Amino acid sequence: MSAAKFLAWGLVPAALVAQIPSEPPRPAPLAAAPAPAPDPVLASLIEESLANNPDLARDLYLVEAEKERPQQARTLPDPSLALGLQNDGFKSIQVGKMPSSYYLIMVTQPLPWPGKRDLRGEIAGLGVQTSRITAERLRLSVIADMKRAYFGLLLVRDQRALLEQQAQVLQKAEGIAKARYEVGDGSQADLLRAQLERTRLRERRLGLEVDERTLVAEINHLRRGDHQAPVPTSTTLGATPTPVLEDLEQLAARSEEASPEVQAARVDFQQAELNLDLAKLDRRPDFAVSAGLMPRGGLDPMWQVGISIGLPIFSKQKQQRAVAEQGWKRLAVGSGLESVRHMLRQRVEDRQAQLSAALEILGLYRGGLLVQSESSFSATLAQYEAGRASFLGALEALNGWIADRSAYLQAQAQALSVAIAQEELTLGPATPISAPALGAISLGMGGAAPSVPSKSASKPGSSPADSGAAKSM
Repeated sequence: MSAAKFLAWGLVPAALVAQIPSEPPRPAPLAAAPAPAPDPVLASLIEESLANNPDLARDLYLVEAEKERPQQARTLPDPSLALGLQNDGFKSIQVGKMPSSYYLIMVTQPLPWPGKRDLRGEIAGLGVQTSRITAERLRLSVIADMKRAYFGLLLVRDQRALLEQQAQVLQKAEGIAKARYEVGDGSQADLLRAQLERTRLRERRLGLEVDERTLVAEINHLRRGDHQAPVPTSTTLGATPTPVLEDLEQLAARSEEASPEVQAARVDFQQAELNLDLAKLDRRPDFAVSAGLMPRGGLDPMWQVGISIGLPIFSKQKQQRAVAEQGWKRLAVGSGLESVRHMLRQRVEDRQAQLSAALEILGLYRGGLLVQSESSFSATLAQYEAGRASFLGALEALNGWIADRSAYLQAQAQALSVAIAQEELTLGPATPISAPALGAISLGMGGAAPSVPSKSASKPGSSPADSGAAKSM
């Protein structure tokens, strides 16, 4: 074999090219499935939003990608092939003629210190857990966003139903005021006031319609559907099961175990410990073994084997400082883990207190306030029809009845918002579910309440309990 042919043969690449599918399959969902919703419509919407969310699909693809890394980290470094020629003189090839002229074929295999590859594989394996935790955080947020939008839609539609009842009563009161005015038994002011309140109700109806369209568009966006597609509902907010107050310690323990933020901090701590162990092992030298063959044409071939060892002569400036660096990072990550656990515990306690307050308010309404309010309104309206009560008294009774029913719905929505935040395991404050309150402002104060979109009804960071109290005052 000539030297030119030999060198050309040695430089031909032999690696196989990995075949990547042009259209990757849909990633497998996370093992944890969403808790079944009692409302089949809501359950279907949640299923759609999870199946069609591209960000969640991206995170699941990244989980599959991370699964390919541990084996790479545990595999030995690629060996190197050296090809060469040693020749006596420059005039001609002396292989086979001179004993010191030969071709060279040498293979060298690096060998890390025992234990380093396993540690690198464990560190790479933590990337799979990190990607899964990221996907789980997004999954919980998608479910929570859909629940808030859906219950917000129920709240707005229940408010519209209340508004229709209020309009019917006002229409009846206007008819009574008109009949009395025509026979000279009433005043024109009562008739004009009734007409004014009905006009204000139309303005409030328009505001609620805007809120409803906004929430429908948000639901359709979450499930990646047509923004104008209708969203039918088969229940009301008042008929939605009320959240149950759990034992605080059990809830805190379960929340810490399932919290993506706590899990991520624990994985970071595990990685910091493994990085520290690896930094300690890096003080040990790596090896390389080599074997070579030197063909000499017609002469007997020569061969050689060898081993090389890295000399960590700069260990004090490099490896030792790397160990110290990873030690400090481990302490920092440990402090971060404790901070996340403390913050989660605080949020769980805050939301537990908010839910307890919301449930107490709901108990007051169910325990007699709603019945008393309706009885007071019915009696006052009957007295007005009989001419024994004033028109303003009837309006005030109507106002109180509608305001109480609206405040009850708001309290139910706030209890649900706190429960959703507990399920979402967020470290931030609970996002309120709200809609413009009815009754109290528009009738009692003699002016129309501004229509506030449900998303911005409360200031950012305000608690659901505070928001509900403000609306029911």
